[in-house]
Amino acid sequence: MGQRRGWEGAVLKLLRARDFVLTVTEVEDVAPLYRRLRVTDGGLLAATGVHPTMWVRLWFANAGRPHQRAYTLVDPDPETGTFALEFALHDGCASDWARAAAPGDTIEATVQGTDFEEPAPAPSHLYAVVDPAALPALNSLIGALGSAPATIWFEGDLDGLPCAVDPARHELRPVPRRDNGGHLVERVRAELPDLLKGEADPYVWITCDTATTRTLSAYVRKELDVPRQRVHALGYWRATPAPVTAGAPAGE
Repeated sequence: MGQRRGWEGAVLKLLRARDFVLTVTEVEDVAPLYRRLRVTDGGLLAATGVHPTMWVRLWFANAGRPHQRAYTLVDPDPETGTFALEFALHDGCASDWARAAAPGDTIEATVQGTDFEEPAPAPSHLYAVVDPAALPALNSLIGALGSAPATIWFEGDLDGLPCAVDPARHELRPVPRRDNGGHLVERVRAELPDLLKGEADPYVWITCDTATTRTLSAYVRKELDVPRQRVHALGYWRATPAPVTAGAPAGE
């Protein structure tokens, strides 16, 4: 498999990544540009276990070459060996596959590098900067953190999307996407410093496009002096003119 998947597959094989075949069982159009696929896991959950924000790498054919992108597991059920994958549809081989997917279709998946370490001490407040690509991971995260309050900057249109935000303990701050993420950076820089004042054990979660994530991560760590272990920052996609893929790190 490593050779057929190119250098990425070879590296993952050396890292002892585990491979599985997923089979589509249900297809649901949640919103006009947001599709959910339910799959059987080919033994994945029994072999690896489940943890918050868990993701897998899916392998797609792209002009004859292997192309891998990562997606967060949605509602994983170890007893039945099933979970869902969510796609925000746009141009690209991953979205093309998701658009055409039907029950009975299969896709190869690799599990490697998806560990989750809950911050200790537990967050006194979660500050999350996300967009549709990170929505499945956000839903998993706020579920894992239980009663912790959260302030969430959400870049893009949330209308009709499956969001687990609870107004009783989470404040959602919608941010339109402008200037390739520049507007989001301005909003966070203007609003986060005052929110962090006096916060005992904040936890900052930044998962949007790669350039924006890098900019905000540097700002939070270097200018706001939030300790590295209290910041999770991972770019989920590289900015293009089109909308992005929902899922997990390295989204298309």
